[in-house]
Amino acid sequence: MPHSVKDIAAALGAKAFGAVDILVGNAAEPAAAGPDDLALAMTPAYGAALAQGRARAAVVWPDADWQALGLEAAIIAPRARLAMAGLTRMLDAPLAGRGISPHAVIDPSASIAANATIGAFTVIGAGAQIGEGTWIGDHVSIAAGVTIGARCQIHAGVRLQRAVRLGAGVILQPNVVIGGDGFSFVSTEPSNVERARETLGVDALQPPADATWHRIHSLGAVEIGDDVEIGAGSTVDAGTIRATRIGRGTKIDNLVQVGHNVIVGEDCLLCAQAGVAGSTVVGDRVVIGGKAGVADNLSIGADVVLGGGSVVLSNVPAGRVMMGYPATKMTTHIDSYKALRRLPRLLHKLSKF
Repeated sequence: MPHSVKDIAAALGAKAFGAVDILVGNAAEPAAAGPDDLALAMTPAYGAALAQGRARAAVVWPDADWQALGLEAAIIAPRARLAMAGLTRMLDAPLAGRGISPHAVIDPSASIAANATIGAFTVIGAGAQIGEGTWIGDHVSIAAGVTIGARCQIHAGVRLQRAVRLGAGVILQPNVVIGGDGFSFVSTEPSNVERARETLGVDALQPPADATWHRIHSLGAVEIGDDVEIGAGSTVDAGTIRATRIGRGTKIDNLVQVGHNVIVGEDCLLCAQAGVAGSTVVGDRVVIGGKAGVADNLSIGADVVLGGGSVVLSNVPAGRVMMGYPATKMTTHIDSYKALRRLPRLLHKLSKF
């Protein structure tokens, strides 16, 4: 549905200039924008590309000379990415489907809100509860006793295991698995992993008399707070006894692993391929970069930022920026990296003596 430049600016809390009644139906990059598109030229680096497209209107940076850029109308966005968040929300197509598919399989004891949407070949177990306005896609599996709050989006292929609880406004992208058993095993005698920890690898390890791994079953659940989003293919394991918990407003990227008994605070970001091992506590507003790993039974303080690829092996105080393997303070890591780069030159000098 087309929107006027004036209405878009009002929705973004921004200012519009020029022919503000121009209608646009889509957002586009400047070089690819057509006359009915709103070009996104929110930094000066994109200004030159406007001449390659045919946009009449664009979102531009503060102080941009939008008329000199050949535009008929412009929206000024002081904070570009925040404007993009509002704009994409406004222009996004609504989710397809309404009501309950005749191909869904729903246990008679499940409680489904009257205005919920349930897709084809979705299975909902005994005693499950689906909240008001929740949208559930095709081929979703919802086990017995699961509770899903209002206005959630559960996309195709999601698996929710027994007794999982989702708050309101939760978004689960395709193939998310919540509540699978944790990776928890124990041997009859101390394993080589335990011996390595005790000796710090000093002693050579020998084959144990009994190498059988005995499974510790996961009796806990997973509790996910309001407005959490979890990306495609990510997993959150069930707790062993108590629940694994993800705090309100936290956003988890694709292919992230959250282990059993983990507690993740509010408004955190966990980026792609990150992993948090069992029983670790992550404070509020923590950012874990892509491919970063956090070992088990640790405490990560609030407002910590872990750089991409970092591996955390010890507790991290609040407010610290960490990088590297093992992760150290960012300043320490940079100094170490600079020193490492100087080594060849130093060794070359030493070789002359």
